[in-house]
Amino acid sequence: MSDDSGSSGARLAIAKRELAALRSEKTIVLALLIQLFVASFSSFLVVGLVSLYDPGAGQTYQLGVGLAGDGSDEIGAVLGDDEGVVVRRYPDSATALDAFQDREVDAVLVSNETVNGTLRVRAMVPEENIRTTIAVVQIREGMEELEHRLRLEYRDDLAAPPLHVPVRSGGSPYYGFTYTVLVPLLMFLPVFISGSIAVDSLTEESQRGTLELLRVAPVSMGDIVDSKLFATASLAPVQALAWLVLLGVNGTEVRNVSLLVLLVTGLSLAVVAFGVGIALWSSDRRQAQFLYSTGIIGAATLGGLLPEHPANTVARLAIGTTSRTTIAFAVLYVLLGLAAYVVVRLLVGRMDPERI
Repeated sequence: MSDDSGSSGARLAIAKRELAALRSEKTIVLALLIQLFVASFSSFLVVGLVSLYDPGAGQTYQLGVGLAGDGSDEIGAVLGDDEGVVVRRYPDSATALDAFQDREVDAVLVSNETVNGTLRVRAMVPEENIRTTIAVVQIREGMEELEHRLRLEYRDDLAAPPLHVPVRSGGSPYYGFTYTVLVPLLMFLPVFISGSIAVDSLTEESQRGTLELLRVAPVSMGDIVDSKLFATASLAPVQALAWLVLLGVNGTEVRNVSLLVLLVTGLSLAVVAFGVGIALWSSDRRQAQFLYSTGIIGAATLGGLLPEHPANTVARLAIGTTSRTTIAFAVLYVLLGLAAYVVVRLLVGRMDPERI
């Protein structure tokens, strides 16, 4: 009984020592402060970032579009309704392209009617950043409006009535950015940092020889690994919960908070276990961090092959549009974390303590 209590006390002391050592890691502290800044001022950052990439910020920009070909009149009628577009017609495509090369217009649309009566449009835009983005968005919107008008014009000639198209909702880009980029970023970043901490902790203990000193305590190597693993893995869900609370304070409503924290806990356990396994296999810090980073990149790549990407799972949980697949993947990540922990414990039990 006394041995068990002494072992538990030693494991708790190791865990406290592990968490206390994080305060001296300037990189980790800086990463936490960055995440805190993002979560605390999320509304301000969302407005700034979305406005930076939203083409609507260039509404005062006048886009010059040159038209040539058989469908110039129809395209011109549509683009002419846009106050931000100045339409110029040219007799042929060669003349329009010359004007484009001379920067008289920002884009050129050459249209030709095919044999079956459809209208084929070829667009040329500049190879730049802001002008290209504005041109593509304006032309795309114009072509969508032209397609809508043509469908209405020829609907009486169809053999069957067309399907009803739902009215486009006026969704805000800030809403999509918050739930598809910001929330997943705040959930996944603590997980990756926790894994990196685990790798650094064990490799430094091994290189400095302090791992041998820890073994003097009445605990086994498995207990030492458990203390470090659980102490590090617990950081991510705590941070995730804190970020979700801060998002709520800033007016960003997040649903299924408990499921999100549970998902982060499972991923954190899996990633930290992966980092611990690498650190046990390779005591060199640089090599271990390289292998850890490569493995995380590979896992993220494989995540894109899943029926539902982990970021989509987080976004759907945060929005509240969950499905059976979403819940199944959330549970799967928890099981993945438990399985990774079991594998690491088996690895510790089979490895030669002297090698560690």
